[in-house]
Amino acid sequence: MEFFQKTLFDRAHQIGVDLTEEQLSQFALFYQELVEKNKVMNLTSITEPEEVINKHFVDSLALSYAKSYYKDTDLVLDVGTGAGFPGIPLKIAFPEMDFTLNDSLNKRLQFINEVIHKCNLNKITTVHARAEDLAHDRKYRGAFDLVVSRAVARMDVLMEYDIPFLKVHGHMIAYKSGEMEEEMAACENAMKLLFCRKVDEFSFTLPDTDIKRTLIVLEKCKETPNQYPRKAGLPAKKPLG
Repeated sequence: MEFFQKTLFDRAHQIGVDLTEEQLSQFALFYQELVEKNKVMNLTSITEPEEVINKHFVDSLALSYAKSYYKDTDLVLDVGTGAGFPGIPLKIAFPEMDFTLNDSLNKRLQFINEVIHKCNLNKITTVHARAEDLAHDRKYRGAFDLVVSRAVARMDVLMEYDIPFLKVHGHMIAYKSGEMEEEMAACENAMKLLFCRKVDEFSFTLPDTDIKRTLIVLEKCKETPNQYPRKAGLPAKKPLG
């Protein structure tokens, strides 16, 4: 795993994240667990070491471009975490932050819980639920400083999933691919209804690749109306736009 760890260290360093030996070992263990579990469960189509480094690990850590919008003390929710992205890489890199990882498929969360245990990660938990249902749970609604989502849905749908979880003046950061002008132009009504606003955007290319990424940062301006998110499935079928 020496090549794996050196490559990960170098590419993470290029985006401003310096990983310790312990963190590199945790990433290597996460990679091994991901590839092994993927043999019996469809977690990812990306399994080659360098591709996982670029498209999963460094891509997740690219939140560092938006570091002015989060603190080490933040309560963070990863909505639609899938196989643990971006939540697990962020937890490894930023151990002081308190993470909750949400997904609608319990099998994926069982895998993530195994990774949490084997990597000896603290201040991290998982919760199995549809985001539309979880956001109406008093324990989670309005409880987080930061909500992140990677490759989950188009922005006008994603806003309805994520914004209700935020404290007022908390931030939602969406990981997106490529140009975002057209997608964001379709979100004006959603932002009005959900009382949020776009505050920043970071466009970049992942180190040593031609893969273009964009982080969209939204701020929650006041409490989300009680009717949002709408019942499970409706945001995706009828986006607020």
